[in-house]
Parts: sequence; structure tokens; C-alpha cells
Amino acid sequence: MLHYARPLARLIGELEKLPGVGPKSAQRMAYYLLRCPREQVEALAASMLDVKARIRFCRECFNFAEEELCEICRDPKRDQTLVCVVAEPRDIFAIERTSEYRGLYHVLQGLISPQEGIMPEALRIRELIGRVSRLNVREVIVATNPTVEGDTTALYLANQLKPCGIRVTRLALGLPVGAELDYADQATLSSALPYRRDL
Repeated sequence: MLHYARPLARLIGELEKLPGVGPKSAQRMAYYLLRCPREQVEALAASMLDVKARIRFCRECFNFAEEELCEICRDPKRDQTLVCVVAEPRDIFAIERTSEYRGLYHVLQGLISPQEGIMPEALRIRELIGRVSRLNVREVIVATNPTVEGDTTALYLANQLKPCGIRVTRLALGLPVGAELDYADQATLSSALPYRRDL
């Protein structure tokens, strides 16, 4: 059985709490930090404390922000009639990387999951409905993951928004670019067929 010095054991224990970090990875990171110059470790610690002190949720879309409104909500060039709904702030960065979308976003901060006790009231759905009416939104794009929770949330949002006369769409599902048919699983092919388009 390994016995670490108490501060090292504490550091490894804290690193193991990070998502996707197991005991071996935590140990590797801890040893790396021990070898780093003190200034580098202090810079890392300072940046973690700074992000906790200065980052908040945008009051409009619930993305991460340094000010009351995030950069996207403050941008007058964004299409105010188009709102893309995502589960988490990290999903915004994935969509922004495409440089294809120029509308606004709304972060639900989770997905409906009765099994985990997450019901619609726990999400930012009420704020979305208020925002959509206030901004005269013409279309809401639901960009949730193609999972049971993502599908449940998408259907719930569609039922809530359609009576307002708003077009509700969902990101297309199917084969990724460069994929080979014989490697695609049944669920991917099943979702790709209905979303086929004319050539």
C-alpha cells in the first residue's frame, strides 16, 4: 500500500475529484505540479481562484460571463430573432467553433431527467419562454444531445413554445462527415434516414 506525505495525498485526493481524472492521472498531475516552478503553480492556483471570484451567469442567457451580460448577448450584430437552446455553457463553444450560427443562445443548465430528480422547474425554461416573447423570436433551435434526456427536453420545449406561434427546430442527426456506413451503429443510421435531403 502506498503512503504519500500528507500534503501530497491531499492534492491527489482533490485532483481525483475532477471529472475524468482517476487515481493514476491524479498522481501524475500531482507529481508534475511538484516538479513545476513555484511561480507556475501559484499562477495556476491564482487563475482558479480568479475564475471562481469573477465568472458568473449571464442574466439574459445563463452562459458564463464576466459582466452582467455575456459577450454574445452584448453583440448588436447577433440575430435577435433566433435563439439556440443548449444544455450547458460548453455547448455554446462547440457551436461557435463552426462560425455558422449568428443568433443568440439560451443555456438550460441541465436536461430533464426524472431518474436523477431533474424536472423542468429546475431548468431555465421559464426564463426562456419569457425571453422568447420579449424579444419577438421567430425560431428556437433546440441543440440538446441525442440522448433520452436530450430528446425528452426537446419535446418538452416544443410543447411549451409552439402555442406561442414560434417555430421550434432541432439540430439534424445522422452520419458524421467522413464516416463509413459499415462503421455506423444502428441508432445513427436510423436517425440519418429521416433527415435525408435532396441532391
